[in-house]
Amino acid sequence: MALNYSVSLRPNPLEREASPKAYATAQMNGELSLKQLSRRVSSQTTVSRADVVAVLTATVDNLLEALTEGKQVIEDKRIHIALKDNVDKLYIEVICSAGDETSRVIICHEHTNIVYVEKNGVVLTDRRKEGVSCDVLDDDELRLSFSTVYEFAMEMPLDEIRFILETADLNRRAAEASLKGNFGHTVSKTVSGAYGRKYMGDSAYTHMLAMTAAACDARMDGAMIPVMSNSGSGNQGIAATLPVLSFAEDIECTEEQLIRALMLSHLMVIYIKQSLGRLSALCGCVVAATGASCGITYLMGGDKVKISYAIKNMIGNITGMICDGAKPSCAMKVSSGVSTAMLSALMAMENKVVTPVEGIIDEDVDKSIINLTSIGSKGMEATDKLVLDIMTGKSC
Repeated sequence: MALNYSVSLRPNPLEREASPKAYATAQMNGELSLKQLSRRVSSQTTVSRADVVAVLTATVDNLLEALTEGKQVIEDKRIHIALKDNVDKLYIEVICSAGDETSRVIICHEHTNIVYVEKNGVVLTDRRKEGVSCDVLDDDELRLSFSTVYEFAMEMPLDEIRFILETADLNRRAAEASLKGNFGHTVSKTVSGAYGRKYMGDSAYTHMLAMTAAACDARMDGAMIPVMSNSGSGNQGIAATLPVLSFAEDIECTEEQLIRALMLSHLMVIYIKQSLGRLSALCGCVVAATGASCGITYLMGGDKVKISYAIKNMIGNITGMICDGAKPSCAMKVSSGVSTAMLSALMAMENKVVTPVEGIIDEDVDKSIINLTSIGSKGMEATDKLVLDIMTGKSC
């Protein structure tokens, strides 16, 4: 059986100084149903297909039950959360105890970078370093620019970037699965419901709002629905993908146009995140929706100049939206980002753009992006601390 895969270099989380190793990552290619899986397992073992189905079904049921039991730990107030001063922006320290045993683990700089491990007072790993910032760009990481992103998305052979359609497929399925239940604040169903249709209409605009909010509704409510992320964020992956996909379907564009629009959107998000850093008090939907606006402008027939206008319009509008944690109301923020993405694209297509004499916008689009990310990474540090103080100080 042939297996599609890609190769990527990854460091060892426990040996960051060691040379990265090459790992093969399987690429998604279709779905495997429960019926197909059970038949395959049955053919490889002495267990009947019916027994395999029964075991798999019971496994899922037990996982859901275990997750529910986990929530009880929170309700029993057995978990205590506090802020630690003078540490990296991305810093997680966990201290656990059970009976007479204790353990302590610290993750810093990156989500998989374990720098300290201690058990029962015995230090097993200690790789803590002073002055490490999670915003530092790795030496081997390609430094992007608006022109680099645009030219790559527009000029790369389609077969080299066709894989981006898998992102659209996975996130669309998340949106469709969300509509089968009532998740979070049901932002999507509000937009597409009776009041939504009455006062907002039924158009390409409301379609992209509903599709994007649907996937976010489910994800932020803890639904077991996978999504394709961007820069480590599922919501950013959703917001960079679904507005573009929804609009592409409404205007019935070609497959090539969809591929290039999605690539432009996702790469623009990655570019902006390079200078913003992994964590910021700036809501990620600002960045993701900026990428989506680029893709939408391209699908409207916009050229490089008009796409740069869309970016400036985005930065001149929703810069400053705070991140106050992952929760159901994120679907509302994502919807605000999508709404602004559409408005920014429409204005760009009419050659209307926020000018350099207004606020933080610069004549150069790359400098405008740096202004945005400087506010998010440096200017909002005090905001970040205050938001965390408020969140951890609440009684609920």
